[in-house]
Amino acid sequence: MVEISAKDVMALRNETGLPMMDCKSALIENGGDVEVAKEWLRKKLKGKMDTRTDRAAGEGRVEVAVSDDGSSGAIIELRAETDFTARNESFVNAAKTVAVAALAGAAGEVVSNDEIAKHVDALRISTSENISFARGRKIAGAAGDTFGTYVHHDGKLGVLLHCAGAVSDDVLRDVCMHVAANPVRPQGVTPDDIPADVIEKERNFAIEQAMESGKNREIAEKIVEGKMRKFYEDVALLEQPFVKEPDKKIKDLLPKGSTIKAFLRWQVGGA
Repeated sequence: MVEISAKDVMALRNETGLPMMDCKSALIENGGDVEVAKEWLRKKLKGKMDTRTDRAAGEGRVEVAVSDDGSSGAIIELRAETDFTARNESFVNAAKTVAVAALAGAAGEVVSNDEIAKHVDALRISTSENISFARGRKIAGAAGDTFGTYVHHDGKLGVLLHCAGAVSDDVLRDVCMHVAANPVRPQGVTPDDIPADVIEKERNFAIEQAMESGKNREIAEKIVEGKMRKFYEDVALLEQPFVKEPDKKIKDLLPKGSTIKAFLRWQVGGA
């Protein structure tokens, strides 16, 4: 039998968060190989972990990542049952690792893969909670594009920004923080990006207001045009007044030849 040192047992315990006896048994069963022992524990405890999946996972963390070459960005949401776990250093680090793993797939919706599942299962073992990969999305850029990121200090909100052309880190950070902090949440980059049903609902509401004040339909329609311009300024990101300097619009922050192509603003448990 391979001799198992207390140091190896402690190392495995620190990585998995499992009891010392479970870690020692895993090392004995797998010849002292720590990596193999971790996988053995993951499979052995899978049944126990599966019993947790029906428990509500209402807490969690949003994380973002940008590829080393700056060609793509990803945003993910990892869920836990308690805020205590969601704030734990191991959970925070796992969420960051999962965001990086999300960069490996194709652009669009990110589905869980072996790398992501490995980290989710490890957290289930170490926390005894129902940990789940809630969602993820990857954006692929073109040559010369830039990405900005922001995660709120508590991890409950994150922003991924995709710009066409070179944009400085300072501007990327300012725009990301604007998207996160602005009381009026942007619903698209330009007015053309606003969903048609949202525009129709707003227009009909404005017409009804004008007609209720005694205006006829023709005059009401003219009044509405001005109100709709204000509406677009409120909800189209490029047209919004910058929260730090309201006399500037977001589009005024961008250098000539660049623009915003897309942004994602995610909150834990929300859109």
